[in-house]
Amino acid sequence: MGTASWYGPGFHGRRTANGERFDQDALTAAHRRWAFGTRVRVTLLSTGRSVVVTINDRIPRKDRIIDVSRGAARTLGLIGPGIGRVRLEVVREAPRTGRQVKRASAGM
Repeated sequence: MGTASWYGPGFHGRRTANGERFDQDALTAAHRRWAFGTRVRVTLLSTGRSVVVTINDRIPRKDRIIDVSRGAARTLGLIGPGIGRVRLEVVREAPRTGRQVKRASAGM
């Protein structure tokens, strides 16, 4: 468990750490260590809502465990508060590749 936040408008269309273009309405997220392509269930503790996201970016902040896209934040009910306590559960772990060592994207 830890704190999550969301990101979107200022990054829409920019490259994520794994090289794909960020779609603020897709169900994606940024995490410090999990392999790109890992699927994670994020549950917002205050609402009980959950969503499965795909890790495609890196989060530079140490005070958050995950940054979700605007689309995921909307599903969770996180848009208004901006941050919230969440529980994370890996649904499917992606294999690590050489690209996994890339740190937080320049865009974040």
